[in-house]
Order: sequence, then structure tokens, then C-alpha cells
Amino acid sequence: MVCVDDQAPQFELVDTERQVRRLEEFQGKKTILAFYPGAFTSTCAKEMCSFRDVLAKLEGLNAQVVGISVNDPFSNSGFAEANQLNFPLLSDYNRRVTRLYGVRLNDFAGLPGYTTAQRAIFILDREGKIRYMWIADDPGQEPDYTQIMDELANIP
Repeated sequence: MVCVDDQAPQFELVDTERQVRRLEEFQGKKTILAFYPGAFTSTCAKEMCSFRDVLAKLEGLNAQVVGISVNDPFSNSGFAEANQLNFPLLSDYNRRVTRLYGVRLNDFAGLPGYTTAQRAIFILDREGKIRYMWIADDPGQEPDYTQIMDELANIP
């Protein structure tokens, strides 16, 4: 499990085009790592669309958002297209990063053996240090978007 003030664990995941993306690529800006349980679920769509709708504000704060789920890149691609998402969605299909960040959600939706990501937010500063984290106990709970914007504004 990671904690605030830890350096964010490095990772490599594929995006919707099956291109390898590394966490280090996003350094230099404040980064929201938004883990979500599943593409095409209602709460995940609301969350990702909420981030889409504030991208201009995020850019004004020198921040960016990166979505991460255990969905395959093909599902993530369809999800991004259906919701007009214009930020990276990364596929943790082998569930290594959800384990690394301590956000595994076992038996999702009452399905024994199906592990997905908890809904979680990690805000990283420009150097990749974790400055804020929130992990939902209930996958139907959305993050506090005002709190996220406030936290971003407080990071130099």
C-alpha cells in the first residue's frame, strides 16, 4: 500500500492503442491517477465524464488526468470513444498496478474471483510524489471533485 508523501510506484501499462505508457511520461505536470472499476458502468462513466468536463480547468492548474482500469485496451477504447474522453485510459489487465497501489477490489459485483480496481484517486506532484489519495469503500461512490481541484491548487 502506498501513502501520501511516498514516491508513486513506477509502472508500464498499455493505452487504448496498445501503446506502452510509463508513469514517468506524465511527470512535469501534476497528475491525477484515477482508478476505476469498470468501463461502461454508470458511476465510472459519470466520473470519467466529470474529469473530461473540467480538463480546461485542470490544464489551468498544470494538471492532467490518467484513467486506469483492469479492462482490456479494446474495452477502454470503446469506453473512451462512447464518452468522448480525451485523456489516456490505461489497461491494467494483469492487475499488477492495482496490487502495487493497494487498490484491488475482490469479488466485484458479487462475482467470486473477479478482481477489479477500487475507485481511487492519487494526485501526484510534478516529480511524481503522492500528495493526496482517496480510496472508495463503495465502488458506487464518486470522488469529491471540489476537493480534488482544491488539492491541485495547493500543490506548487
